[in-house]
Amino acid sequence: MNTEPKIATVSQINGYIKKILDGNIILNDIWIKGEISNYKLHYSGHMYITLKDEGSVLKAVMFRSNASRLAFRPEDGMKVLARGKLSVYETGGVYQLYISEMIPDGVGELYIAFERLKKKLQEEGLFSSEYKKPIPKFPECVGVVTAPTGAAVRDIINVITRRYPYAKILLYPAQVQGNGAAESVAEAIELFNKNKNADVLIVGRGGGSIEDLWAFNEERVARAIFNSQIPVISAVGHETDFTIADFVADLRAPTPSAAAELAVPSQTELLSYVATCTVRMKNYMSREIETLRLHLERLKPKSPYERIDELRQRTDELLKRCENGFGMTVLRNQKKLSELEAKLDALSPLKVMSRGFAVASDMNNRIIRSEKELRIAKDFLLRFSDGSAVCKVMDYDEKEMM
Repeated sequence: MNTEPKIATVSQINGYIKKILDGNIILNDIWIKGEISNYKLHYSGHMYITLKDEGSVLKAVMFRSNASRLAFRPEDGMKVLARGKLSVYETGGVYQLYISEMIPDGVGELYIAFERLKKKLQEEGLFSSEYKKPIPKFPECVGVVTAPTGAAVRDIINVITRRYPYAKILLYPAQVQGNGAAESVAEAIELFNKNKNADVLIVGRGGGSIEDLWAFNEERVARAIFNSQIPVISAVGHETDFTIADFVADLRAPTPSAAAELAVPSQTELLSYVATCTVRMKNYMSREIETLRLHLERLKPKSPYERIDELRQRTDELLKRCENGFGMTVLRNQKKLSELEAKLDALSPLKVMSRGFAVASDMNNRIIRSEKELRIAKDFLLRFSDGSAVCKVMDYDEKEMM
């Protein structure tokens, strides 16, 4: 029986293979060991390399966002550990490693162990700021966990003695390098907590290679620091690199000397602060004493002459107030009178009469409002704006007047 063959396009095949690779959990996050060849840095910042070993090669790409974080400069022939995912570049029809981080092969295994433990402890919350304990401001005793000889312990003792000689220093001579170092450091921290004979702990050592510092990347030490009831300052002598102990500690110092400075205050600064407070207190007391003196002066009994002088001055002040008040009252009344005069003048009939009008009244000063009130041979008074005249009615025609 003949069946039609299944036909796929190149794009379909590449896409199908890409789905297979992308769906593989192991290939999505894998470390690959190899030697760099055909190193090329594109102007965009992307880095293209080929990883090879004795029997095979693998193309790889590291995009700019990841390549910019490299702590070393890759070169052909360099052996490295590259971390990333395997996938297919469909356009080119090749599978390649998409690198997210890369380290020289010399410290590869330790670095991977470091990252694995760091991730584990971070997920458990050992690095969380909510568990960080405050460092006491004035410790009576500083516990030191480090090697009994070497620059680290000398630096710590010198700095504490110089800055704050009132603090006692208690040293636990721990092993800080080699087999058993992690157990030695952890036991020292636990002993200090059991005896409760220190207010703060400095745990660390001087600088060295990643192998030398590895005791401070051990889980045993990390958990001892985290479980410590005494605040811990980590003092592993690396300015830039961090150890697991740095992440767990309550405070991280870049060097043992810096840890000593963080553990105790400066007596010079304290004495300066006390001197400043003393001056402020003296100034405050001087002001308070002067205020009380003035208050007592006011309460002190006065002589009759002083009392008379005060009454005289008070009388003068009252008279001046009365004069000022009376003057203001007169001014207000004058102003009010002027306003009333203006209103009265506007309503005065003399204003009307000054325009040629006159007012007639009988001899009893009753206003004559109609000609019917006039009588022949009777006298009446005629007032003008500038005077008045007595007049007599001689004759008038009532009909004409009507």
